[in-house]
Amino acid sequence: MRLITTVLLAVLALAGCASSSPAANALDAAQYAWSGAIRWNDFGGALNLVDPRLREEHPLTELERKRYEQIEISAYRDVGSSRNIKAGTAVRSIQIGVVNKHTMEQREVRYQETWRWDEAGKTWWITSGLPDLWAGE
Repeated sequence: MRLITTVLLAVLALAGCASSSPAANALDAAQYAWSGAIRWNDFGGALNLVDPRLREEHPLTELERKRYEQIEISAYRDVGSSRNIKAGTAVRSIQIGVVNKHTMEQREVRYQETWRWDEAGKTWWITSGLPDLWAGE
């Protein structure tokens, strides 16, 4: 799965060469890699795109890892987004289809991604962490 994420990131980076700025291109690539990782249930790969400070402050527990293993993602839709490249911020509202592997029940979860630009690293980090696919449960 990590290979898929890396390949998708590289393809998007090449396709985005005509975009307006390097930071905008990098955001498109990061969001594409993130959504691909989530869609393919590669939560370990997605975790690599989470802000390193957040990963350090709130490491993923073994119980949380096991919970992600019990679901499949059936849909991942961007239902609204905004970006301020100059300020180094971006937000996307996402609707995720989640299927419980044991019961085969599907449900929809709303999730808001927040992103920040790391000028030193020339990369975007997601600051909202992995989606809480059990909100309200």
